Amino acid sequence: MPAGLLDYWRVSRAPRYSILIALPLLVVYEALAAFLSTGQGAELRNGADVLLEELFLAIAGRQYASVAFGLTVIGVGLWYVARDIRRTPAPLRGRVFATMIAEAAALALCFGSVVGTLTAHLVRAVPFPHRSVADAIVHVGMVAPVGGPIATAPTATKVMLALGAGVYEELLFRVLLVSGIALIARRLLGWRPLVAAGVAVTLSALIFAAFHYVGPYGDPWRLDSFVFRLLGGLAFSLLYVTRGFGITAWTHALYDLLVLTV
Repeated sequence: MPAGLLDYWRVSRAPRYSILIALPLLVVYEALAAFLSTGQGAELRNGADVLLEELFLAIAGRQYASVAFGLTVIGVGLWYVARDIRRTPAPLRGRVFATMIAEAAALALCFGSVVGTLTAHLVRAVPFPHRSVADAIVHVGMVAPVGGPIATAPTATKVMLALGAGVYEELLFRVLLVSGIALIARRLLGWRPLVAAGVAVTLSALIFAAFHYVGPYGDPWRLDSFVFRLLGGLAFSLLYVTRGFGITAWTHALYDLLVLTV
């Protein structure tokens, strides 16, 4: 690997880049959520966001739980950034941020076609009544967005949900689940790091796929969409392990933007 590319591969995983590049996703998501909020009845928000915020309800109450949670996430992120800078002082390079966005955009464009094609091949290997959908996955490269509130929501709401998926689903299913399961497997069960990482990636992908069918806005269960999301969860988990949180969050957000708005 060329020296310049090797240097980028290493520094782009550091908290100063990986966390800082994800902060705009969080800020814009929360700003859109606040702007679109009517204060009346149920509102669409990212499910992982709602699940994580439940921990703050007992402390801050329903009115301030979202603000308290958002500030906590930002505070913890900035603490990791400050610690990283103290350990290895070096100026931030704008070129690294730009290259990370370009990498995430390229990955997002490839994601649907690669995972969709793999899904179609796996689905075709088993008896499957929705053959037209499986065939469509090969050509379109993604499972079509489901109907209901999300499909008919305004564009601003779809943008908000896509950005929230990039931040909060990666925070929940990759940062917390993958890291947590791997840590338990290594420290408590004494598994080797590679085995622990493999189990963590697989379990988090299964939970990630199942999560999309839970709750009043969950999708109806289908084999094709479940396999697609399972493979997608594996892909995002492997991307998190190899490229860090920032690129994974942006890849997820940009892919969801393509699916929901194009």
